[in-house]
Amino acid sequence: MKTTPPPASPPPATFQGTCTLVGAGPGDPELLTLKALKAIQAATVLLVDDLVSDAIVAHASPTARIVYVGKRGGCKSTPQAFIEKLMLMAVNEGENVVRLKGGDPFIFGRGGEEVEHLRAAGVPVTVVNGITAGLAGLTSLGAPLTHREHAHGVVFVTGHAKPGDAGTDWPALAAAAQQAKLTLVIYMGVSGVADIQAGLLRGLRADTPVAIIQNA
Repeated sequence: MKTTPPPASPPPATFQGTCTLVGAGPGDPELLTLKALKAIQAATVLLVDDLVSDAIVAHASPTARIVYVGKRGGCKSTPQAFIEKLMLMAVNEGENVVRLKGGDPFIFGRGGEEVEHLRAAGVPVTVVNGITAGLAGLTSLGAPLTHREHAHGVVFVTGHAKPGDAGTDWPALAAAAQQAKLTLVIYMGVSGVADIQAGLLRGLRADTPVAIIQNA
C-alpha cells in the first residue's frame, strides 16, 4: 500500500531587517542616551509616538521614512495591532526599524506587548532605555524620588486601568506607601483623579505633599 508523506512544514520566516525599541525620554534631546541617538541616526524607518518631540525626530537621517503612530489618552489613536503590523512589514522588507517611544519603552509604553509580538514572529528585538517622565518631571522640580530621611522607595503605577480591569487598589497602595515610606508616581491619572484622591486619602494623611505635573 502506497502512503503519501505528510506535507513538509513551511520554513521558518526569515527577516532581513532589524527592529529596535528606543526610549526617547521626556523630550529634551540632550537627555537621550548615546545608544538611543545612534539607533535613531541609523534607522531607515522610524515609527514615532505622539509624545516624541520634534527636536528628537530631527536627529533621524534625511533619507529615513518617518511614520507617526500617535497614541494619546482621550484622542483618536493608531491601533496597537496596526503598529505591530507595520513593524513586521518593514522588517520583512529589510528595513532598519526604530520604534521611537516617549519616556521608556518598558514603563507604560506597551513595549512589552510589542516585544512579545515581534519575538513570536521570529524577529529579534533590541530595547534601548529612555528616561521616564515620572523621574524627569520630579527632577525638574528638584524633588528626589527617594531620600534616606523621607522616602525609602518608589512605586510607578498607572492611573488609567485597562478596560474591564478593576485597576489599582488605591487604599491598599496608600497604606503601604505610608508604612514603608514610599513615593508614589502615578501616570495617566487625570481621568480618574477623583477616585485616586479618595482612595489615597483612606491610607495617607491629607497633608501629604503632592506634585501634579503636566507636559513633563
